[in-house]
Amino acid sequence: MDTPHQLTFPSVRLGAESTGRLSLPDSQPTPSYLSMPRGVFMTDRLLVVADTGNHRVMIWHGLPTQHGQAADVVLGQPDFYSQRSAGCGVENGFHTPGAVLVVDGVLLVADAWHHRILGWNRVPERSGQPPDFALGQTDLQSVQVNRGASVSALSLYWPYGIAYIAGYFYIADTGNRRVLGWKGLPAPEQPPDFILGQDSATDGLENRGRGTNHDTFRWPYALAGNQDVLYVADSGNHRVLGWSPRPDQDRPADLVLGQKDFTLWQEFPYRPQGAAALRFPSAVAVENDTLAVADMSNNRILLWHRLPKSGSFQAADAVLGQLNFDQNGENRWDALKLDTLCWPYGVHLHEGRLAIADSGNNRVLIWQIGK
Repeated sequence: MDTPHQLTFPSVRLGAESTGRLSLPDSQPTPSYLSMPRGVFMTDRLLVVADTGNHRVMIWHGLPTQHGQAADVVLGQPDFYSQRSAGCGVENGFHTPGAVLVVDGVLLVADAWHHRILGWNRVPERSGQPPDFALGQTDLQSVQVNRGASVSALSLYWPYGIAYIAGYFYIADTGNRRVLGWKGLPAPEQPPDFILGQDSATDGLENRGRGTNHDTFRWPYALAGNQDVLYVADSGNHRVLGWSPRPDQDRPADLVLGQKDFTLWQEFPYRPQGAAALRFPSAVAVENDTLAVADMSNNRILLWHRLPKSGSFQAADAVLGQLNFDQNGENRWDALKLDTLCWPYGVHLHEGRLAIADSGNNRVLIWQIGK
């Protein structure tokens, strides 16, 4: 097992610098400042960040190499210095954007509080470019919860997470307490091929209305996986569920991380956490044999170096943001440092780099953790 603490520091910090020991970085919108970012996606040539508190999406064409590097493109606002919800109007604006994703050149953004997924057929190279389509609403002008009606196969309620895994597209439909799955990227108005977490397409009950178990969700926030396994961060139940093989229909999970069995949803806010407990996990990322979990309210990232696929309460191998597995303080209850975390909401792995949306610190960190 690796030593609990990470031996290196982040190579890049995006966002403003802190002006004092206990001061957080400035969150006023600029081309380089961020406010409560929640979603992050990167490749060798691209970084996309959901700058959630500023109701915008920032794009870097070319992976940033310098601390505080300015973004090249802003979406959802008329300029880099504005921050109103729906700042460019409902058709071209965001309200609390979450996850971001690029699939075969298509940019997708979980526009959570507009209850839709917005899509651009090509990653924008200029600011202010309007989206080409929406999933979850009938058109780009509509933003109502469940389309202003009851739950349906085509409606969404606070969709916080999106993922594309081995040919399947998923939405964590958080407010409806379910996961929607399609084979391939769906067209607008295309119903999902399957739904996890509910008995039917018209149900949206917490834990199916019958209590926490191996086939229920409270707040499904994010998804990740590969051709063999699917992970869902079930944040409200303080756990991550795993399916191996990946499901193509509703069925019980094979794995639970963060709890000792599938029926528990315990929160441990005031005691040592250890390497197996979770508190409001908000994001998951997978690359090769590595699983990263944003253990948000414990202010840390947990890493497993062999993908867990079945069982329960499996201990992580390494931790980022804390010096050991028994700490959980915001910025380690000390001054903000380059290697501390406060409410990390989003993670993404690519080529041995881990990008972290360090939401409470108004920044994004890129950490080299090895291939």
